Amino acid sequence: MTKEQLGALILDSQNALYRVSKSLLCNDADCADAIQEAIVHSFAKLHTLKNDQYAKTWLVRILINECYTIMRKEKKLIPLETLPRTDVYEMEDYSDLYQAVQKLPQDMRMAVVLHYVEGFSVKEIAEIQKISESAVKNRLFSARKKLRFFLEEEEAKTV
Repeated sequence: MTKEQLGALILDSQNALYRVSKSLLCNDADCADAIQEAIVHSFAKLHTLKNDQYAKTWLVRILINECYTIMRKEKKLIPLETLPRTDVYEMEDYSDLYQAVQKLPQDMRMAVVLHYVEGFSVKEIAEIQKISESAVKNRLFSARKKLRFFLEEEEAKTV
């Protein structure tokens, strides 16, 4: 893959990169920083890309690593249970589904975003998250079960 092709891939993947980073980081500024660092690292490490077919998967993996780096540096690993309920959960701008996805544990949330929002296959998600395909399937199954529960719970509150 040439640097021009990588640049085109990055431009085509802008929204996807933002959504993936937003699923891990709460702050838009942190998301922008993670994306910038991922772009810099991807150009610097372009020679490590073995198969052009998996370029987007490779780029997303770099982005996820950058998000984790930011989380470690700024010690932003805060359990969702400790966040005040007025944070994401009660914002009227977000759909019930978005709020339910945000309540999921980080590993499930990442699998859901990569699969249902970004369209990655189970195999690609396994490569990105460095886990087995069956683990991805289990996370997606558990996430769907929890999402169903969260949404039914929310519906019961409004009735």
